[in-house]
Amino acid sequence: MTAFFVVFIMLLLIGVPISISIGAGAVVGCLWLDYPLMVIGQKMVSGIDSFLLIAIPLFVLAGNLMNAGKITEKIFNFAKELVGWIPGGLGHANVVASVIFAGMSGSAAADAGGLGTIEMEAMTTNGYDKEFSAGVTAASSVIGPVFPPSIPLIIYGSIAGVSVSQLFMGGVVPGLVMGLALMVLVFIMALRRGYPRTSFHILALIKQFFASILSIITPLIILSGFTLGWFTPTEASSVAVGYALLIAIVVYRSMNWQSFKKCLLESALTSANTLFIIGSSTLFSYVLIREGVSARIAEFILGISANPNICLLVINALLLVLGMFMEPGAILTLMLPVLIPIAKGLGLDMVHFGVLIVLNLMIGQVTPPFGVCLFIVGDVAKLELNKLYRSILPFLVPLIIVLFLITYVPEVVTWLPYRLIAK
Repeated sequence: MTAFFVVFIMLLLIGVPISISIGAGAVVGCLWLDYPLMVIGQKMVSGIDSFLLIAIPLFVLAGNLMNAGKITEKIFNFAKELVGWIPGGLGHANVVASVIFAGMSGSAAADAGGLGTIEMEAMTTNGYDKEFSAGVTAASSVIGPVFPPSIPLIIYGSIAGVSVSQLFMGGVVPGLVMGLALMVLVFIMALRRGYPRTSFHILALIKQFFASILSIITPLIILSGFTLGWFTPTEASSVAVGYALLIAIVVYRSMNWQSFKKCLLESALTSANTLFIIGSSTLFSYVLIREGVSARIAEFILGISANPNICLLVINALLLVLGMFMEPGAILTLMLPVLIPIAKGLGLDMVHFGVLIVLNLMIGQVTPPFGVCLFIVGDVAKLELNKLYRSILPFLVPLIIVLFLITYVPEVVTWLPYRLIAK
């Protein structure tokens, strides 16, 4: 097992991609422990041999199509007219647009890299400093994987055997609360710094609403489909792709053949990387479980305290740290075999636990010094990382407050799914 971890950590330290590091470490572990070679292929393939995981590349494609088809511009323009009159108006529009876009893509990276470009350009042009613009953009991007649809929740559901429809509905209220908490902070900072706001014009709002209505009702279509049983999460991803193509090509006429091919290529690369991480992590987890490492980690966590509240605090701290260094898909595949038995032993609701885990990992994605979304936003904003680190710190406060809220008040997560979707 020593060689197993040494290879994994050394490859990470020298900058090898996480998928290769995990896979190489797992292969070395199998060879070192004299496992049959066929186990390597079998476990990696079985890790991604799931109908549910087909939704991942399709939701990735839907997000890319919406960015390339200028649908995100329609969303931001509507959000600007809706909340731009509040002090710090474009900051609020940034958050509201992220909530709406979250109901389409399920990816923090798609939000930060696509919608974030439009948001930051508009904010800096209208007198907001670049650091504040980048901070609110990075913080609001983490709403995407919490609010449905969510790629990390799909991975959690496939591994934990939990209804993805219930997980999606469980993320609705936490996602909205995150947006509200960020808007409160934006309001306070705007008053202190004197950020501008736009005038409210009801006619302009109505005009922008009808101009963007086909874009902003996408989350309602997806959520209604789950609630009424029209389609499964995997089918919903197909609906999202078809709908994005329809409004980008037929209605807005904002996509050509070249941009469509580019979307396909980018989506294929992103999806292949995600699924390879899941396959490699499945093999990695298999070795951990077979050698008893997972059981020892679980015993250590449970040995700290028998109090569920203390155990949840430890799990939160562990996941926040891991989220700063690793991809969410890798963490989920590696850690769920350890954490799920702990959660069941503590009597935790598995829908609540899934949303809790994903929110932890998403906060880690925007936590200095290694949060992945920080690098994306920093590249888009052309902002030095040390300045971005300072700008994101205030926005971590409301996110962590929401994390503690859903940790210790599980009804925030469970109330909606168990009323709308049968167990």
